[in-house]
Amino acid sequence: MKDKVKLILEVQALDAEKSINQECDIIGIKFSNIEEAKILKRLLPCIDKPLMLRGTGDDDVDKHLLPELMSISDRECIIGIVNENNYKKIVPPAVKGGHTVIIRTPIDINMAKEMNILTGNLGLEKIIIDPDIGGIGYGFEYGYSVIEKIKLESKNDKYLDKPIISFAAEETAKTKEAKDINLSKYLEIAAISGVIAAGADYVSVNNPEIIRTVRQIV
Repeated sequence: MKDKVKLILEVQALDAEKSINQECDIIGIKFSNIEEAKILKRLLPCIDKPLMLRGTGDDDVDKHLLPELMSISDRECIIGIVNENNYKKIVPPAVKGGHTVIIRTPIDINMAKEMNILTGNLGLEKIIIDPDIGGIGYGFEYGYSVIEKIKLESKNDKYLDKPIISFAAEETAKTKEAKDINLSKYLEIAAISGVIAAGADYVSVNNPEIIRTVRQIV
């Protein structure tokens, strides 16, 4: 596997305590509501890996939740997910805390560049691009090509010269085929292998059992 590719094992905040020592490069903790923010304070002393903190996906909630998580954190983290609707509330405290921010735009290289410019105007330098591609079963090929295009354009464009993250495995898990527990592992491996081949630098993983396999085959 490319040395630079980081595998992020994502776990729900309520279940994180039993998962934080799993094999991975980065621990990602997902929060379902603002009340769960207090869990982070208890977890921090137990976590010795790099940390990603991810909100609910509800822009109105995350405008409050993500700044709260940053205020609790005792270290620099990857913070996500930020988009055109919530960046003005989340980026300033992220800049102040020295955090890296995941900027999500819908499968469009021009929109990705525009958001990097807008957040850069607020002082953000540490950006990870999330092109928000689908997983296996959701037009994966188009998303693959967008990652490739961003990588190619980044050679001559400082606003696109940022690492890329993919949550393709999470999207794959939403397909009806992934309801089969055994098949879901193979589908996740296929999705992760694909986005790494396209050029992703960070990849979210749902199932810790596949991490060793992914390291061996890509």
